[in-house]
Amino acid sequence: MRYGRIVFLILVLGLLAFPVESLANKSSVKIEAPQVAEKGSEIRINIHVFHEGNNFIHHTNWVDIKVNDKPVQRWEFSAFKKPEAGNFTREVTYKITEPITIVAQSNCNIHGSVGATTWTVSLAPWEKGQIHQEGGTEGAEP
Repeated sequence: MRYGRIVFLILVLGLLAFPVESLANKSSVKIEAPQVAEKGSEIRINIHVFHEGNNFIHHTNWVDIKVNDKPVQRWEFSAFKKPEAGNFTREVTYKITEPITIVAQSNCNIHGSVGATTWTVSLAPWEKGQIHQEGGTEGAEP
C-alpha cells in the first residue's frame, strides 16, 4: 500500500511539473498551391502537416484533402504505420478545369485538429497555349 501511494505521488508531481499540453499540440496543415492556373493544366498541391509528437501512442492519425467539396486523397496512419516525422508533407497533382477551392485537414489521435485550411486557385485569364507575358505595356511598340 505504501509503494502505491509513492508511485501515485510521483505521477502527480510529474504531471504538475511537465504538463502534457506543453509537450503536445493539435495537428494542423498549410496548403501550398498556385493562386492562378491555366485551364487544362495539372497543378501540384503540397499539404504540409505540423504536429508535435510522433510515436505509437501520440501521432497524426489522418490527413484529408478535398477539392470543391469532393474527396481527392486521404492518408490514414496508426500506431504501427505512423508518419515519417511529426512535421511532414504530402503531395497530389490535380487537373484544373474550373476555379477550385482546396480544403485540407489533419488530426492528432489524442488532441484533435486545429481545423480545416482553405486555398483557392483561380483560372488564368488567358487560354492554355497562348503566350502570356507579365509586366508588358499594352500597345507598346516592339
